[in-house]
Amino acid sequence: MVFEEKIELGGRTLSLETGRLAKQAQGAVLVRYGDTVVLVTSCISPGPREGIDFLPLLVEYREKYYAAGKIPGGFFKREGRPSEKEILSSRLIDRPIRSLFPKSFRREVQIVANVLSSDQENDSDLLAMIGASASLGLAGAPFGGPIGAVRIGRRDGEFIVNPTCAEREECDIDLTVVTVGDQVTMLEGGMKEISDDDMVKAIRLALEKAPEIVKLQERLIAQCGREKMEFTPAEPAPEIVEEVKRTYESRFIEACGVSEKENRQEAMDMIRAEALEALAETYPEGEKDIKNSFYSIEHDEVRRMVSERGQRIDGRGLEDVRQITCEVGVLPRTHGSAIFTRGQTQALATVTLGTAIDEQRVDDLEGESSKSYMLHYNFPPFSVGEVRPIRGTSRREIGHGALAEKATKAVIPTPEDFPYTVRIVSEILESNGSSSMATVCSSALALMDAGVPIKAPVAGIAMGLVKDGDKYTILTDILGAEDHHGDMDFKVAGTRSGVTTVQMDLKIPGIPMDVIERIVVQAVAARNHIHDVMDETLRAPREEISSYAPRIVAIQIDREKIRDVIGPGGKMIRSIIEETGAVIDIEDDGTVKIASPDREALEKALARVNAIIEDPEVGKVYNGTVRRIADFGAFVEILPGKDGLLHISEIENRRVERVTDVLKEDDKVDVKVLSVERDGKVRLSRRVLLPDYDPNEVRPPRPERRGSRDGRGSRDSRGSSRDGRRPHRR
Repeated sequence: MVFEEKIELGGRTLSLETGRLAKQAQGAVLVRYGDTVVLVTSCISPGPREGIDFLPLLVEYREKYYAAGKIPGGFFKREGRPSEKEILSSRLIDRPIRSLFPKSFRREVQIVANVLSSDQENDSDLLAMIGASASLGLAGAPFGGPIGAVRIGRRDGEFIVNPTCAEREECDIDLTVVTVGDQVTMLEGGMKEISDDDMVKAIRLALEKAPEIVKLQERLIAQCGREKMEFTPAEPAPEIVEEVKRTYESRFIEACGVSEKENRQEAMDMIRAEALEALAETYPEGEKDIKNSFYSIEHDEVRRMVSERGQRIDGRGLEDVRQITCEVGVLPRTHGSAIFTRGQTQALATVTLGTAIDEQRVDDLEGESSKSYMLHYNFPPFSVGEVRPIRGTSRREIGHGALAEKATKAVIPTPEDFPYTVRIVSEILESNGSSSMATVCSSALALMDAGVPIKAPVAGIAMGLVKDGDKYTILTDILGAEDHHGDMDFKVAGTRSGVTTVQMDLKIPGIPMDVIERIVVQAVAARNHIHDVMDETLRAPREEISSYAPRIVAIQIDREKIRDVIGPGGKMIRSIIEETGAVIDIEDDGTVKIASPDREALEKALARVNAIIEDPEVGKVYNGTVRRIADFGAFVEILPGKDGLLHISEIENRRVERVTDVLKEDDKVDVKVLSVERDGKVRLSRRVLLPDYDPNEVRPPRPERRGSRDGRGSRDSRGSSRDGRRPHRR
């Protein structure tokens, strides 16, 4: 039996359907919004996965090319590994759902979202989030949902609920808000230096709209959902917990208070190892419970220090930012570089400037596009003192890089103002809390070091939270342990003028709106402090880009003249490239970009292009080349591909019997343009430039020969043309 529920949202119909497709999955929902359709399924393993201490949740979001009526490119003609968009969408679904499962739930959960149809107007990632929530409800998962997911945009000062892809391009706010009940459980968005108040207004609007989506899911689940599965949280053996607390708790709590991460970890590891050895004989199968007991002690102590004593692990106050140092220009041959160190978190950012051929080509459901600004984030194992294999870019690295890219993209100049492809690479050298926000800060400094004319520097901060009953304690600039044992990771970045990105993840179901407002206010002070420190190092972009970076100039030419610059078979543009060594890129709209690290070569190539597109100017003197000689004059090339007639009467201030008496082919000659006719024909003169030229002299007209045609050529009595061309015959 097929069940369907619908609502109107943002001027379009949002529908959920189940019972027709994927019936062997425990939960399956077909989500439709406009003509975008996503099938989302949820499956749960029958038993727990042993030997793990986390929720084994796997989310896979996939976009099928047939959804947009396309065939994949490449040799195999089928979808390959997940794209960056698919990975980011998978993370977007995972983050709000994971926190709503019981902490000790160990049964494997897999959510698969397949985009079956795309109208290229309504983004499928939001539908996949809603479908994931609904499918878990239908499957009877012990999940604290349903969730409501809404995207808020703002264009020309007006808020838009679930803006289309085209509208999002014009918005200064693009914010995804996920809610549970009347509280917010996740935020993800990019902005264009908006005020903190406007961001809060956008979140409030989402809170108003989200309940409609939750009720839609509840109606569907009530009709055909499975009974919610029973789950009893696993508890460690009470006698082990009691033994660990009695013997080791006081020492372990003391170790938890060591400020340095390495020393703290070493002290706690020593106590754990001692306990495991001492209790091995009494509790031969109790290793897991012993470790869990120590984790609980650490977890409770970190939270108690914050909520009861207002004390941090490293001794800071709740609103204090760790010590910050900044360095720029640290690498000699990169185009720009910076190191940003905040406590034990350190990011090295490098900037590379390239040309249009370095742009990233993107082919997805929305069509082909290109990116001229990229930010890539690397998190090597040595940054946290670990040993593990490096096997390609992780989902976490892609997610953190995308967040930092979103934070800094708002200040990147337009291609018209700065016609470069810009790539930033952030190498995390140390990590103990918020390496993504350190990436934002180091990237802004590196951009300025490279001479990229950004609108303003961007700084980012990570805020934490400890909830104790109804008390919410907010932490500024959280450490790794505070992130791990706390309830929130709220990252916000922006310039002094406004916010450019926000991301919030929770380990509790949700937080109320008034707490979010407090977090935003506290984060502003932290951002301003970081800006002050960054300004002491480098306040504005350098006036010149690196000497190792290519120089690029962009000019706009008439589209009709593109073929002149390219030349027959590309002959003209190849000759310029070979002669100057510059890189030349011509776009369909007539934009010509010329790049070279050598300024002289750049100017030479630019002069060649300008000469090609230049139109002859009446009264201007050109140094031309004689290309062809006729009885009546010489054809002189004054600009690349453009010649004019130097009539025999305009060669000298005396009578010239034969042109060859004065000129020959390939001669260089100075000529002045007398006129440019409507049909493009150019009349030239050499004699007006000669020293003995008398402008008042009245010269008798040259006798015309029989059969002459306006001085352009004369014919003999046999009708043949003196310049060798056959006469036209009817």
